[in-house]
Amino acid sequence: MPEFDKRIVVKVGTNVMTNRDNRIVGPVLRNLIRQISWLYERDVMTALVSSGSAIAGKEVLGSCEAENETTRRQIYSSVGQPRLMRHYYSMFHDIGMRCGQVLATKRDFAPGEYRDNMTNCYEALINEGIIPIANEDDTVSLTNSMFSDNDELASLVAELIGADMLILLTDIDGIFTGHPEDEDSKLISHVSTDQDVEQYIQASKKGFGEGRGGMKSKISIAKKSAKNGIPTYIANGKDENIIIDIVNGIQKGTLVSDET
Repeated sequence: MPEFDKRIVVKVGTNVMTNRDNRIVGPVLRNLIRQISWLYERDVMTALVSSGSAIAGKEVLGSCEAENETTRRQIYSSVGQPRLMRHYYSMFHDIGMRCGQVLATKRDFAPGEYRDNMTNCYEALINEGIIPIANEDDTVSLTNSMFSDNDELASLVAELIGADMLILLTDIDGIFTGHPEDEDSKLISHVSTDQDVEQYIQASKKGFGEGRGGMKSKISIAKKSAKNGIPTYIANGKDENIIIDIVNGIQKGTLVSDET
């Protein structure tokens, strides 16, 4: 059984893996897997938390006649999740690696037998050298008990497996002093858990600070993870070597930690 010097959790958001037409981009996923493989060969195990099941379902179904938003999400995710995993399985298989799907609901992280079972699942996969790929089980999650987003799921997975760091990948370089597209905005390289950076988030501009999994959520989740002793990075997943660079200590994105 392989032994690993480090464990990290990487969350990849839908905005990272899709293009402007909301189509999943294969080269982006292959680059992600290349980095995970590179780290694996250097005794760093990555648990991946991947969004994208609903988008994968929409690519197949197009429009959906269900009027209820939750029902539409369930339909798209039910069709898209196996398609998304087929992408991952094929790409990992092509480089001689294995991956396994772990679908979760919030109940699975509550203290008790469900959490114990989830812990056993992750430990078994890791001990076999299998890359866990997690996503929320959207087809059965109840609206009032859903994760706030996959950032929260990633944070819970990181805590569950005792990760050395959490990396939240988005399509933005990190946290800025204003909107990233503004010329006078500057990247904030480090944020402490007691530092107020939420003031910089401008939800008025589409795609930044809005919706499920927006930047406000990432800051909140990152601070919570940092307080639990897990340094958390918010970084641009379209940067070619972003994961490798962060693990190697190269300054990229925004680090959120419990240090001032």
